[in-house]
Amino acid sequence: MAGYEVIAEGIYLVGGPNISRSEDATVFVVDFGGELIMIDSGSGRSSRILEDNIHAAGLDPHRISRLILTHCHIDHIGSAPYFRSEFGCRLIIHEEDAEAIEAGDPVRTAANWYETDFPPTKVDEKLKGEGGCLDFGKDKLHWLHTPGHTPGSICLYLDRGGKRILFGQDIHGPFLPSFRSDIGKWQESMEKLLSLKADILCEGHFGIFQPQERVTGYINKYLRQNS
Repeated sequence: MAGYEVIAEGIYLVGGPNISRSEDATVFVVDFGGELIMIDSGSGRSSRILEDNIHAAGLDPHRISRLILTHCHIDHIGSAPYFRSEFGCRLIIHEEDAEAIEAGDPVRTAANWYETDFPPTKVDEKLKGEGGCLDFGKDKLHWLHTPGHTPGSICLYLDRGGKRILFGQDIHGPFLPSFRSDIGKWQESMEKLLSLKADILCEGHFGIFQPQERVTGYINKYLRQNS
């Protein structure tokens, strides 16, 4: 397995299928002038692998200030307790998915799918509303509330090197009552993402899509399938 991939300047894929473990959703680290932001954290069985991959990319995990969780499912949140404990990063998730994490709910976190447990874990910051951004000098990391797969799903994006990079974890679904999914809200969320005209899509399970035409085509494919 490869230790990491460089997606764009200062943007690293450090976890996911063929990078860490097959059951991990993709995990990214973004470098903002030395301050690191981690996006998702795999299923929990690869904590040390993720740590090693971050080191392999030439990064110090102690510089991770925030771990942003795109939603409450175990393949995205599993190593969050480890990184919070070992490196002191703050855990961030939308308020509509925070309860599942803080309660360690085996159904809403989908831990029961993976025949594992997720311990009740404190969330340090609960995102509220439809969107916002984190400022890093001239750099900004934007977040959008994109409910559908789960009530508190979010996507993130930033502009770097003349390109717009979108972190759209699990925008393909699945959609289940146990996840509190909502197809109607998901369709509205996908229209928001299309309006961003992203050049690169970093997806949760199916890889990296570029240029813009492939990003648009990927999102529209799932809109047609779920219309």
